[in-house]
Amino acid sequence: MDMKKRITLELRNRSPAEIVELVLDNSRSADGEVEGLTDEFTELEFLSMVNVGLSSLTKLPALPKLRKLELSDNNLSGSLETLAEKCPNLTYLNLSGNKIKELSTLEALQNLKSLQSLDLFNCEITSLEDYRESVFELLPQVTYLDGFDQEDNEAPDSEADDEDDEGEEGAGPTGDYDDEEDEEEDEDGSEGGEVGLSFQVNQGNQEEYDEEDDYAEEEEEQAAAQGQKRKREVEDEGEEDDDEDD
Repeated sequence: MDMKKRITLELRNRSPAEIVELVLDNSRSADGEVEGLTDEFTELEFLSMVNVGLSSLTKLPALPKLRKLELSDNNLSGSLETLAEKCPNLTYLNLSGNKIKELSTLEALQNLKSLQSLDLFNCEITSLEDYRESVFELLPQVTYLDGFDQEDNEAPDSEADDEDDEGEEGAGPTGDYDDEEDEEEDEDGSEGGEVGLSFQVNQGNQEEYDEEDDYAEEEEEQAAAQGQKRKREVEDEGEEDDDEDD
């Protein structure tokens, strides 16, 4: 996909003035020049054009708020003076994997007064004798070269810090989960109470049924006993009649 179409896609129906970060990695530039990027991107702070085939920056528009610029894996060998003119507030610049060979090529970066971090990995210039000392001397405003300062202290990982901040913001209040568990336990407890009450009611009904059965059995036994008593009385009366006849 060419760079102009990629920019249109990344806009997603937004105006250029709304864009703060723009990533155009692996798109194709026209004749090695920046294409489709205009000075309407007034709020742009981060721009990434990794591996887009750039050989010149002369068509880079004015981006006054740009602070981080990724240009690694291109074919740049010069035209760095454009950066100081169009992006005067750059603090981070990645030129790794380009065709920068001479220390004099970096002189154009002296006017980037806010530049703090510069990456030149996999550029021929890194093979020069006293490369690091020479770059720090040429660009005194630079604190980190290829990720380390002059005392070999590693640059802080700003991306990791951002992830930590996002993690803290994304974490929900710890008490919410406990409250939810308590509510679930309360619901379970109330359900258990309802079950226990139902059991007690059923048990009471069963006891009533058992009492009624016992009462019925007692009535049957009493009726049977009364029947036996009447039978004996009748038999006794019969025997008395026989004695009188004799």
